[in-house]
Amino acid sequence: MFFKDNVNYEVKAFVMFQIPGLSGRIYPPKLAGKYYPNGIPLIDESELEEFVKRNNVEEAILAFSDLTYSELGHIISRVLALGLDFKILGPKTTMIKSSKPILAIAAVRTGSGKSSLTRLISLELLKMKLKFAVVRHPMVYGEFEKAVVQEFREFSDLERYNVTVEEAEEYTWYIEHKIPVYAGIDYKKILRILEEKYDVIIWDGGNNDWPFYEPDYLVVVADALRPGQEIASYPGEVNVRQANLIVINKVNVAPKENITMIINNIRKINREAKIALAESRIKVDNPELIRGRRVLVIEDAPTVTHGQAPYGAGYIAAKMYKAKEVIDPRPYAKGIIKDILEKYKHMKEVLPSIGYNRRQLLDLEETINNIPCDTIILATPAPLERMIRIKKPIVRVSYEMKLVNYSVRQIIAEFLKNAIKHGKSKPSKIV
Repeated sequence: MFFKDNVNYEVKAFVMFQIPGLSGRIYPPKLAGKYYPNGIPLIDESELEEFVKRNNVEEAILAFSDLTYSELGHIISRVLALGLDFKILGPKTTMIKSSKPILAIAAVRTGSGKSSLTRLISLELLKMKLKFAVVRHPMVYGEFEKAVVQEFREFSDLERYNVTVEEAEEYTWYIEHKIPVYAGIDYKKILRILEEKYDVIIWDGGNNDWPFYEPDYLVVVADALRPGQEIASYPGEVNVRQANLIVINKVNVAPKENITMIINNIRKINREAKIALAESRIKVDNPELIRGRRVLVIEDAPTVTHGQAPYGAGYIAAKMYKAKEVIDPRPYAKGIIKDILEKYKHMKEVLPSIGYNRRQLLDLEETINNIPCDTIILATPAPLERMIRIKKPIVRVSYEMKLVNYSVRQIIAEFLKNAIKHGKSKPSKIV
């Protein structure tokens, strides 16, 4: 969006990191703009050095997130070793201002629980009868032309936009609760649509990106099971430094020393932010299908892949309800699933819910049905059983956040107070 009609730059390619199987495509001319009659190629990061040498590239701009500082340093070194300048576009350049109050939820790392908090806030706004919508970080894995502006209200919209497992994980809850959720490439166009229709806009971020809209109030969720990331991840630390409120999640399943460490780290870089504690409570629909059984655990993919969590709620549920054995999926993995498990070696006996295209979904289906187990524990919000054929009994694991020393109403009140300070109108429903 920044470079589209910028005469000072020619974008040579998008280089794909983290997400497998998305290179080899073309960002279409219709969306790329008048300077790109042939569109813009998407290449795999393994092609970076050779592409730069062939195409007289002068500068590289980092445009993705969820990196440790070590990973970020290696990327910078790769770029500089090629003789290029390295740049990151900051929040002032990339955030869009709105005339309506914006409450943004961001995170220290993927899988911290930001969507759980967004859901809590959304339920409270429903009770308050406010007109609001949620905007999700865009995930453009399918056809670009169909992903300019996406609005999800019905389950049929998941099929209409041909969404991936990762996208379905994020949209399903909102559809079930009849809350409009938007996503797409042109987030400026989306914002202008929302400003016409709603009193309040909630940004529910992806990975640990900073918001694409300039927030009146920024809440950042930290993970008590991964202490230290608040000062060791990019751009997680950026979010912590900008936050109005930092919610430390999963305090009920983490050692107390983790919580102390996170609070100390926060105070080193942000003395003004308020700090709240939250529990992550696991719900299991059929625990009797876990006890004494051999189980396969399927976790939310971004959390256990580039989020680098070794496991999630599904594995915790397996241990909580005393499964006889948690099956290691690695010997049975097929296709892209095998590649992913080889790449992310930190995962403990869990299968990530990968499915960015039909071929990958079929690899996931074959892998699952290959594994000798009694029960499948599904800890992804995505309706995976609608997307592939699963031949074994399924136990669904979900999780919800409970704030310990703060209230959702308090967050909303502080947000609206900030919005008014910034010259925005108080929603008419709020007295």
